[in-house]
Amino acid sequence: MLIIKNSEMKYVAISLILASLITNMAWSQKQNAVQQNGWFMYFGNHILSEKWGLHTEYQWRRSEVIKESQQSLIRLGIDYKLSERNTLTAGYGYIVSYPYGEQPIVKNLNEHRIWQTLTLNHTSGRFYLNHRYRLEQRFIESATSDERVYKNRIRYRFMATLPLAKKTLEPNTFFISMYEEVFIGFGKNIASNVMEQNRLYAALGYKFTGKMNIQTGYLNQLIIKGDGVRQEINHTLQLALFYNLDFRPDEQ
Repeated sequence: MLIIKNSEMKYVAISLILASLITNMAWSQKQNAVQQNGWFMYFGNHILSEKWGLHTEYQWRRSEVIKESQQSLIRLGIDYKLSERNTLTAGYGYIVSYPYGEQPIVKNLNEHRIWQTLTLNHTSGRFYLNHRYRLEQRFIESATSDERVYKNRIRYRFMATLPLAKKTLEPNTFFISMYEEVFIGFGKNIASNVMEQNRLYAALGYKFTGKMNIQTGYLNQLIIKGDGVRQEINHTLQLALFYNLDFRPDEQ
């Protein structure tokens, strides 16, 4: 039996309670759209040198699990390793959003996104803990004019990963992973939804090697629209492949 003693594990419980309260508050609002989606994803953090790396990512997001398009998202970034456990990343994303569900947008809309991320990793007992802070500068296609709408957003994600049957997250190991992520808009062009999203996730994964793992899980996604009234509560199946390569000459 695993006994949680470290105070950081208490934060996990508090986070889950807050997520439940947020979801319950969402239900008390009007115009809730409850939907089922599927996200199919690839992530890669590739080592170029002792300090530098390349981040690659593609997400194929579908509505009604897989039937209709929801969103297509690609991200590329450059990693800089601050220390063995901490990394800075800056990059670019291109996103296309499609009309879907009960509260569709009027047409396909694209977005150019510049982003910066600070990732902090540490352990507590058998838990692998990850804090991710992300800033985003978003240039969003307008549905009503030729001009783009500029928005700022900050995101914070806390993730905990626990290996199963083994003490460490080594090759040939099953694991569970959980996270909560909050999205906060700030600056100009922010409407009645300062808090834009909350995501709560749980997954089962398998680590094949030091370079590759897969995860399948459930994401509860709350999206608060600009009017502060319309909201999406999305039950989302996630399938993800993580494949990291080492391009250093001595590793070939």
